[in-house]
Amino acid sequence: MTTVDQSAFALVEDGIAHHRDGRLQAARERYEAALARVPRHADALHLLGVVAMQEQRYADALRLIGSAIEISPQAAYFDNLGCALRSWGKLEAAVESHEQAIALDPRHFRAHNNLGMVLLQMRLPAAAASSFRKAVALNPAFEQAHSNLGNVLRELGEAKAAEEHCRKAIALLPAFGEAHNNLGNALKAQGKLAEAAACYEQAQRLMPHEAQVALNLGIVLRETGAHAASIAAFRRAIALRPAWSEAWSNLLFTLSFAQDVAPRDYLIEALAFGRVASQLARPHTEWLVDRTPGAPLRIGFVSGDLRTHPVGFFLEGVLAHLNPARVQLFAYSTRPAEDTLTQRLKPRFAQWRSLVGLTDEAAATTIRNDGVHILFDMSGHTDSNRLPVFAWKPAPVQVSWIGYFASTGLSAIDYVLGDEWVLPPEEAAHFIERPWRLPHGYLCFTPPESTTTIDAEAMNDTARALTFGCFSDLVKVNGRVVAIWSRILHAVPGARLFLKAQQLADDAQCAATLERFAAHGIAPDRLLMEGPSPRAEYLAAYRRVDISLSPFPYPGGTTTAESLWMGVPVLCRHGDRFLGHLCESVLQSVDLGDWIALDDDDYVAKAVAFANEWQALAALRGTLRARVSGSSLCRPDRFARTLEEQFEAMWRKCASNGNAKES
Repeated sequence: MTTVDQSAFALVEDGIAHHRDGRLQAARERYEAALARVPRHADALHLLGVVAMQEQRYADALRLIGSAIEISPQAAYFDNLGCALRSWGKLEAAVESHEQAIALDPRHFRAHNNLGMVLLQMRLPAAAASSFRKAVALNPAFEQAHSNLGNVLRELGEAKAAEEHCRKAIALLPAFGEAHNNLGNALKAQGKLAEAAACYEQAQRLMPHEAQVALNLGIVLRETGAHAASIAAFRRAIALRPAWSEAWSNLLFTLSFAQDVAPRDYLIEALAFGRVASQLARPHTEWLVDRTPGAPLRIGFVSGDLRTHPVGFFLEGVLAHLNPARVQLFAYSTRPAEDTLTQRLKPRFAQWRSLVGLTDEAAATTIRNDGVHILFDMSGHTDSNRLPVFAWKPAPVQVSWIGYFASTGLSAIDYVLGDEWVLPPEEAAHFIERPWRLPHGYLCFTPPESTTTIDAEAMNDTARALTFGCFSDLVKVNGRVVAIWSRILHAVPGARLFLKAQQLADDAQCAATLERFAAHGIAPDRLLMEGPSPRAEYLAAYRRVDISLSPFPYPGGTTTAESLWMGVPVLCRHGDRFLGHLCESVLQSVDLGDWIALDDDDYVAKAVAFANEWQALAALRGTLRARVSGSSLCRPDRFARTLEEQFEAMWRKCASNGNAKES
């Protein structure tokens, strides 16, 4: 080795020392000095490219690492080239680079791990898991691969195995924040919410600047009912990533039902989100929507819930009755998961497109190119929404419907679709969207496929204890609801309360729920608690309920319809916003307005009165399914005609404003 070579080697070694300690500028200076002495020094070129990648100068990274490969094609060089390509969004090229690294060195465990990361980003979780398994097999002490394998196994539904790999990663490196976060995900998937929260809190201590951890913590805190702490966590995530729509949506969803958050305060926050989303978009002002008179309107639905979900339940019956001569349906799915209900819905659409993996701009372009006349958001600020796409205004008319119950905050969405009960005129100021009211209710319930029967004999059994029930998510059962329900149980001696929710699969949440009621003097034997069940078993559980109690201010919508279908009347409290009126709308649709209480005291009084009128209650229960079947809530044919008329009215209004034309 010449003196020049020795000098360059020493500079590279010194650069590596700085590089390992995170001093990128000092490392870059050493690598550049080495290249000044030996211009074709492969290691210096490669490492200088790694620095460029870390500084997000991806074009420079590819050029430098590519030059190193030309001089000396090594597995490590191809592996880091793949990392640079992945960071730049060139996923297929990244796969090729990592595979080339593995071809040169099949035992290169880091290349297997990095290939798994690309495959996961490409939404190929099974293939990613295979790569992570190879990395772990090659190096059982490689904590990153254990953590990554745990993360993807949780996504594949193997939560217990995911937990094991994450714990292995933490045992190898206790300060590995990402592994603590992934362990939290695995525990949450198993319903172990308190343990998951503890993992996220530890991850947050180790990675205080990682917004994803704050978001995950906020979600699990919300599910355990700690709404104030949940809101604080979402605000922390937004502070770390101000334009992150997922964090904004979780904050707004929680604020929409959190105790003591007024509608005007919610709207202020929603409008702040709307400004952020609008700043990132370039709204379309012209659309490919010229319409020949009499041609069908092209109606688009953007949703991740075209599946076994309330949105799917309320859409299925209606879509089957829409006239294809009047409306042509386009589905824009935002979630890869599909099920049997998805398969039943798909034939109802002229086009079914996935927006998964598309940027907001690309998604908006796809919708615009389809020439959609009216575009519906079916998610609002719930999971897997694509609200920022609406900020690009891909359709001339945009509407919020079914999936949400408050303002989206987006000025680009023209209307919120509701009815006279959820959208009373005095509450129009709660929305930036203009109210559009449907007659006869804004929901059309598709009765369950299950043939679960109603237990008529149990209805008339006056010897058993009366049972109140609530099958809503426990997130809706706030402290005020617990206090009111406790008053009811005190006023109806011997009565029990049956709670069924996904959180109650966790023993810790069951214990916490017992404590909440015990604080109001309710003994544990007055409560029945169950976790989730398959749909048929879930519906059959209503046979053990006499009166359903709807929580507030976040009442049941789907659970109300299901309870009525199963012959169990529902008591609700009058609300002060769209969300609070959901149960009222369903009850009014089946002519059960006397089951709507005016305030807390009236809620208690009605519950006690109905509980003490056993014969009248049994008589009502025996007629409920027939009443629901014959009501406007279950008339998909009439509802479909109404929708067609309202779609046409929306389009005519748009055309009259000069925003569209017919030719």
